[in-house]
Amino acid sequence: MARWLLHVDLDQFQAAVEFRRHPELRGQPVIVGGNGDPGEPRKAVSCASYPARAHGVRAGMPLRTAQRICPDGVFLAQDLATYAEASEEIMALLRTFPGRVEVLGFDEAFLAVDTDDPEQLAREIRGAIEELGLTCAVGIGDNKTRAKLATGFAKAVGKSDTAEPREREGGTGIFRLTADNWTELMAHRPTTALWGIGTRIAKRMSGLGIETVADLAAADRQVLAAEFGPNTGPYLWVLGHGAGDTDIAEPREPVGHSRSETFPHDLTEREEIDAAVTRLATLVAEETIAAGRGIGRVSVTLRTSTFFTRSKQRKLPHASTDVDEIVQTALEVLHGFELDRPVRLLGVRVEFVML
Repeated sequence: MARWLLHVDLDQFQAAVEFRRHPELRGQPVIVGGNGDPGEPRKAVSCASYPARAHGVRAGMPLRTAQRICPDGVFLAQDLATYAEASEEIMALLRTFPGRVEVLGFDEAFLAVDTDDPEQLAREIRGAIEELGLTCAVGIGDNKTRAKLATGFAKAVGKSDTAEPREREGGTGIFRLTADNWTELMAHRPTTALWGIGTRIAKRMSGLGIETVADLAAADRQVLAAEFGPNTGPYLWVLGHGAGDTDIAEPREPVGHSRSETFPHDLTEREEIDAAVTRLATLVAEETIAAGRGIGRVSVTLRTSTFFTRSKQRKLPHASTDVDEIVQTALEVLHGFELDRPVRLLGVRVEFVML
């Protein structure tokens, strides 16, 4: 049997989870982000349903902009705890299938499987996920790079990526991308079509006359190394050929836990800054201790209105499961900053230790 990599990507994940508890919202332009208030400043869209995307709403867009271009949108508060539970449900389901699973985020994962019929396995996965009230696309590849890109083709089959998954004409939500069809499907596309190449790197490559995937595959590796460094340059050339890992990474144990918040309005008073850190530290400590973890280090991240960002940390003298001690330590770390500018963001992180 051949080794295949499957990339499973949940459709409109956060919106779809909301549809499970609010079925009446199906088919509506649902926009998830912030506290669900489109007038709230500095809050962005975290997920848009397919009908909302048809209006031009995209993840990362300010909520105010989303309301302007989609005035009939249904705005919902982001509920990370519920999405995390749904994600765990999906990942647990994927682990019941043959092969090994590498989780990439809330809504996507790789499976490494040995099979002669990866499409059949993909259909079984999609069917099982649909039984949970969610939908997904599955990309099949002979390595991780091609599997990840294949998912984009799986989503594009039929109408468009703004259509509800069940409405895609003729689309199965499954696509295979391998060395056999790589050149046909990818050579003419811009370099930004590759997983891991953003607009900034693409612009620098354009300065070298590299515009398409075919250009990148044919580029001189020494020229790429001179421009992007001895490691990144040759790696970009490898991407142009569609090469990638043929196995998945072993899951890593988490080493810490954090919470951060960008405030609707800059904080200027010491009392409100202290209160924000106290709230964040309490949440992080309670969640960590509830998971049976000890805490050995506490760090605080601060970002000012000028986007100056810095972190400070403190090691505890012993493993702690005392919420009050964690909060007090976070405040002591905070007070090591010169709070001479308005504060835009605060974050608290703890590192785990064995009890």
